Amino acid sequence: MEIISFFIIVLIASVLQTSTGFGFSILATPFLLLIFEPIEAIQINLILSLVISSALIMKIRRDIDFAILKRFVVGSVTGLPIGIMLFLLIDINRLKMGVSLIILVLTIMLILKIRINQNKKRDLLVGGLSGSFTTSIGMPGPPLLLYFSGTDTQKEKLRGTTLAFYLFIYFVSLIIQVTFAGTNKTIWVSSLWALPLVFVGLYVGQLLFKRINQRVFRIFTYIILLFTGIYLLIESLGFI
Repeated sequence: MEIISFFIIVLIASVLQTSTGFGFSILATPFLLLIFEPIEAIQINLILSLVISSALIMKIRRDIDFAILKRFVVGSVTGLPIGIMLFLLIDINRLKMGVSLIILVLTIMLILKIRINQNKKRDLLVGGLSGSFTTSIGMPGPPLLLYFSGTDTQKEKLRGTTLAFYLFIYFVSLIIQVTFAGTNKTIWVSSLWALPLVFVGLYVGQLLFKRINQRVFRIFTYIILLFTGIYLLIESLGFI
């Protein structure tokens, strides 16, 4: 039953990531934590997300905002070591609670149409937050998603830039995780078994992306963010 659940999670999350540019970590990580140990769930997520970004990079390269991407990467360099320290030193439930509350508050602000202006300093800050989120809980998406939604970024630019950033951040985060937290056979075998589902998700997700308009895309974004925040909060309180 756990194997079937794992495959379903990977398939749905792969479709979501491919069609929107985000979502694999946001959707998959909470459910993977029900099946695997935290270190296993996070590293499986990193591996499969890296595969998705690698497979899509050539198709979405024209949609990438390279100026913003560069600042995200520079900012993440400071966030990555902070995240792994939090993962190793702080109780994971307290960390999840803090993250969930931040996500929920900011999402409500977006729904109330509170908007922010994009600038270079904020690009660096968001990159740093995303880096720390990646090495601590395996979720780089929420800071990027909140930021891009708050600046009314077009879906093509959002998907292209986030997927390109993920290619960097997941690769570096995986190396940091394996180096400082270790790894095991379960992680790599499970990732290998999941690859066929990832490729199916890539195909279906590409078809969906062409059919999603900007309004539906934004609504879908809010739903995912609210789901993530509520789920992490409930899990951190021990109800799951």
